[in-house]
Amino acid sequence: MQISASTLQFWNQDTLIRSYVVSTSKAAPSNVSGSLGTPLGLHEIAERIGAGQPPGIVFQGRVATGRHFAELPAAERAGRCLITSRILWLRGLEPGRNAGGPVDTYRRYVYLHGTQDDARIGERWSAGCVLLRNPDLIELFDQVRVGDQVWIAP
Repeated sequence: MQISASTLQFWNQDTLIRSYVVSTSKAAPSNVSGSLGTPLGLHEIAERIGAGQPPGIVFQGRVATGRHFAELPAAERAGRCLITSRILWLRGLEPGRNAGGPVDTYRRYVYLHGTQDDARIGERWSAGCVLLRNPDLIELFDQVRVGDQVWIAP
């Protein structure tokens, strides 16, 4: 997979399978812990979380809550970017750039995940994660495996 600007491209070998519109961080891209920027460089899918969960289910601490985002009070959703549907947890593969120390993508809990506001996909509004529309995320989740590589470019 390759993520740049507001597009995720899913490749199989040299064949482009599908492009998805995504959202990345409000902040400038950054690999540094605490920056809230989407990390750059070569990553892999470290964990796939949420297989079989219903679309729109909310996750907290990588555990499905059993509640769809629409069931949450508006005040609980407002101004937040909920983690919904599935989680693809990323691990950086470039020591010193996105792996290890203060630049470690995995320890920063950077994911590809769904959100409660599909209408905002395409805008820069996450806190470092890569956001997809819930149906797109589920489709992608079903096609990728742990160890598949993800390239994030500015």
